[in-house]
Amino acid sequence: MKELMLGNKAFARGLYEAGCSVVSSYPGTPSTEVTEEAAKYDEIYCEWAPNEKVAMEVAFGASLAGKRAFCGMKHVGLNVAADPLYTAAYTGVNGGLVICVADDPGMHSSQNEQDSRHHAIASKVPMLEPSDSAEALEFAKLAFEMSEEFDTPVIMKMCTRVAHSQSVVETSERVLPDTKKYEKNIAKYVMMPGNAIKRHPYVEERTRKLIAYASDCPFNRVEMADKSLGIITSSTSYQYAKEVFGDKASILKLGMVNPLPTKLILDFAAAVDKLVIIEELDPIIENHCKSLGLEVTGKDVLPLEGEYSPNLIAQKLGVSVAPFKKLEEALPGRPPVMCAGCPHRGLFYTLSKNKCTVLGDIGCYTLGAVAPLSAMEMTLCMGASISSIHGFNKALGEESEGKTVAVIGDSTFVHSGMTGLANIAYNQSNSTVIILDNSITGMTGHQQNPTTGYNIKGDPAGKIDLESLVRAMGIERVVVVDPYDLEQCDRVLKEELAAKEPSVIISRRPCALLKYVKHNKPLKCNSEKCVGCKSCMKLGCPALAMKDGKACVDATLCVGCGVCQQLCKFSALESQE
Repeated sequence: MKELMLGNKAFARGLYEAGCSVVSSYPGTPSTEVTEEAAKYDEIYCEWAPNEKVAMEVAFGASLAGKRAFCGMKHVGLNVAADPLYTAAYTGVNGGLVICVADDPGMHSSQNEQDSRHHAIASKVPMLEPSDSAEALEFAKLAFEMSEEFDTPVIMKMCTRVAHSQSVVETSERVLPDTKKYEKNIAKYVMMPGNAIKRHPYVEERTRKLIAYASDCPFNRVEMADKSLGIITSSTSYQYAKEVFGDKASILKLGMVNPLPTKLILDFAAAVDKLVIIEELDPIIENHCKSLGLEVTGKDVLPLEGEYSPNLIAQKLGVSVAPFKKLEEALPGRPPVMCAGCPHRGLFYTLSKNKCTVLGDIGCYTLGAVAPLSAMEMTLCMGASISSIHGFNKALGEESEGKTVAVIGDSTFVHSGMTGLANIAYNQSNSTVIILDNSITGMTGHQQNPTTGYNIKGDPAGKIDLESLVRAMGIERVVVVDPYDLEQCDRVLKEELAAKEPSVIISRRPCALLKYVKHNKPLKCNSEKCVGCKSCMKLGCPALAMKDGKACVDATLCVGCGVCQQLCKFSALESQE
């Protein structure tokens, strides 16, 4: 059957058709939907793991047992999973092991523009890169075959445009391979130094075989047309090159981006007059071509940062084509804001009012850094808030202890915050940590996590009790607050900052967008009472605005949380009867 599919959905379909049995991932845009779609197939065991390292180790364990396995993550998640990845390259696999990493050029939802091809090169693991949904499906199936043939994990590199765009795919039936028998093999799977040093030559020999394979494999293809210009490209850059040049250039389209072929590239270069490399982010293909002694045009005219587009490529390469349509630049900006009724808003208002130094973390609550709250001063990576406040307070002592906090979400705390808190408890810094428990993984679209009590399918699951966990880790001062109660938040914050020992505040209220949350009726503004003081505007709630000098409430957005009412000294914001 032919069907229009998102790239991520097509990838998941490829996992299903290839007979993948176990999927373990951590949600991260733009990779999340691969696992969500795979979970719709009852034949595949799927789970959300606490973090990407755990996910990869789960998938490796399933592979070791002889089943085809998969784990997925975004580009920064591969940093977290790098430890098992680099050593799994030495051990190899039993059942096929496929890893999805989704890069985010343009940083639509990320803190950097990391190019994950570097991880493939450094770990010496093959990497495939589809350019549309059809290839996402087909490459997923072929990746398992490659994994088992070459005894290696295989990375599939997606990107935002491929993951979240749609194209036609052709589906087929699921083929479940026989389970490969697990056999004890200490020399292969126990990576102590004496064994690992003997596996390294195997990795290098495998790479040489893969380089030869890359010159004649189903992932790379040559599309000969006008020989005056030859383009080597991959992923979405291939689509842009086709749109700009059509049949006015010959194209070597690379679907296998590590290891890169040698003979194929040299043969293609010899057949064209001029060679241009079009690739987003770093000059991986370009540098490889230069190492082969080829003269190429690439990053000398094309940017190292941001997403490419047909218009950008045409402009930078001096091609005269009719400009591709784009949105008018005069459109008003729509900066991201916390949702109306977001439980984090009241807590961040309290932190801002008390002029706290706030070390933040990765999640939708990172928007606490945005005006008018402007309450967050640092965000580095998952879990860094807790580790960093320990170092910050150890460095400054009493100068910072009474006014500095770390904020971290419930899912992020389980992901990589627990070890930082263990460090605080063990090495005793006088630090105040606030866990923002909104009962879900919010930023990536409401995925369950180990604190929610439900698994990826919504079935009851093991549930971490945050209060008990924190106490068990050695933190004696633990208090829960309702972020809708500004007076309580203010009082507890001051008490914990004044304490001379480590403490944890759990700010607990479910995300306002969860379907089971029942909201109050929208508020309304009594214009006769409103004096236009704009105190309510300090919250940055999208349901509040000023019109003709008076506050007004957008009833389509307001959830009646009542936080703004607590700021109005004139009782102008009223509940609807």
